[in-house]
Amino acid sequence: MTAPLDAAAKAGADPIPAAMGTRHDWQQSEILDLFDLPLMDLLFEAQRVHRIAHDPNRVQLSQLISIKTGGCAEDCAYCSQAASHQKTTGLTATKLMEVERVVKAAERAKAGGASRYCMGAAWTSPKDRDMDTLLAMVKGVKDLGMETCMTLGMLTDEQTAQLKDAGLDYYNHNVDTSEEYYGQIITTRSYQERLDTLARVRDAGINVCSGGIVGMGEAREDRAGMLRTLANLPHHPESVPINMLVAVPGTPLENVEKLDPFEFVRTIAVARIMMPFSEVRLSAGRQSMSEELQAMCFFAGASSIFYGEQLLTTPNPENNKDLALFKKLGLQPA
Repeated sequence: MTAPLDAAAKAGADPIPAAMGTRHDWQQSEILDLFDLPLMDLLFEAQRVHRIAHDPNRVQLSQLISIKTGGCAEDCAYCSQAASHQKTTGLTATKLMEVERVVKAAERAKAGGASRYCMGAAWTSPKDRDMDTLLAMVKGVKDLGMETCMTLGMLTDEQTAQLKDAGLDYYNHNVDTSEEYYGQIITTRSYQERLDTLARVRDAGINVCSGGIVGMGEAREDRAGMLRTLANLPHHPESVPINMLVAVPGTPLENVEKLDPFEFVRTIAVARIMMPFSEVRLSAGRQSMSEELQAMCFFAGASSIFYGEQLLTTPNPENNKDLALFKKLGLQPA
């Protein structure tokens, strides 16, 4: 156990509840202490927290659709949708999808077991002329009885209010990595702009979905820093997607060294301990993960997955493979 948890135990307090709920003052050294625990000890602590805050045998299913692909003005080093990378990745940009097409896809997602539908557009921020279409998408998916999520880049106060009024449940805006490493990955949008967007969404009463990507060449200190940013927000994000980099050919990170799978499991476990009531989502990268690795992630506290054959532009395990794995592990979709 880490020194802070040891101190709580020696004082006669249960260390896990003491670290749960409203803690927003994590220090970098404490987080690195968690990462440094023997793996079995770390998994034990994460599973204890997970069982207090969640049903350990249920996993929330979200499905993601790209409603507008490519042509993005941002220069995110991991992303095939950046306009600056499209010549080397071969990705073809598309226009914003029609509302009817999105709603029909959501119907299929619901029939397949998904309870939340996430709609992503490759933008720096949405244009006002697109808002009526976006709002109709939210309302159409809500009418199916599904939770709604969108990721559209930065928002104005007016756009945020419009999305709230339309019934948007979650807004995704990842911090991606630590503030210190961020400049190595993105130069077209500042870290503070990301935090400002999260604050705007929170103030509007929309649930926050924010996480990051690991395996981008960052150090463990950066993985700890990313989690510290998220856990020290005034409110923990309701959803925390943890993505394993999918190294897309033609992007600046295509040849980055792969992250050790056990380090990925550690990141999931530390996220669970620091943000006990958040849905920690096992996101991009599952296509290359073994069933055994995914099972370890569920034990470490992952309580949600992206479900379906496609994420924004990268593959994902087919639905029947996920359900077969759930059956082997005794997990139920939520």
